Amino acid sequence: MAGRLKGKIAVVTAAGQGIGRAIAEALVAEGATVYASDISRDKLEGLARAKKAKLDVLSTRAVDAYADKIGPVDILVNVAGYVHHGTVLTTDDKDWDFSFDLNVKSMHRTIKAFVPGMLARARETGKTTSIVNIASGASSVRGIPNRYAYGASKAAVIGLTKAVAADFIRDGLRCNAVAPGTFRSPSWEDRVETLGKEWGSKEKALEMFVQRQPMGRVADAAEIAPVVVYLASDEAAFTTGTVISVDGGFSL
Repeated sequence: MAGRLKGKIAVVTAAGQGIGRAIAEALVAEGATVYASDISRDKLEGLARAKKAKLDVLSTRAVDAYADKIGPVDILVNVAGYVHHGTVLTTDDKDWDFSFDLNVKSMHRTIKAFVPGMLARARETGKTTSIVNIASGASSVRGIPNRYAYGASKAAVIGLTKAVAADFIRDGLRCNAVAPGTFRSPSWEDRVETLGKEWGSKEKALEMFVQRQPMGRVADAAEIAPVVVYLASDEAAFTTGTVISVDGGFSL
């Protein structure tokens, strides 16, 4: 049903590639006015009908300024993230701190910056506003080898999501998370290349990712976006504090 987000204003972080870009494109297609940001402005080229901007979500000052510039919004989609590869024995403080800064604190920054306007928007329109956080199947959902810092940080995203949902449940603000399994993206392709070099075979690395998916394939980023559209829409007005797995059975 095209146009179900008509009149809504949306913000999407890390919209330059992968899931972020697929989500931004899907929100635009459904009629939303989309503010798409990325740490690399060049990656946003070709993203039609979106208002594009460079944004460093590691900077509280930059996020606050971005929110002030845009004003009240209906939808906030937090996508920015980083996959660290390693166990507790190979994860140093710098790896841990960066993982939590980008995967969790960036969401804290954007949520804190945009929530006042989202609450005002809900009062103004009489409809709920929506935050959607991208978590992961590698989190409190399931433990995955060599995802120590990543799994811990994405588990924190799920906790953050539920906390925000509980705090504003009577105020017209909903907060949900999507937990993808393995999906195709430039960052995933980089991980395949890196592991391929480590293991002496790119094909072996690719096979590992495919085999850990019960469906026997890796998802396309576009397969994640429709769930985000649903959570952003008025159709999900009674849905908050949930974690929806889009993972091809990864969490089974």
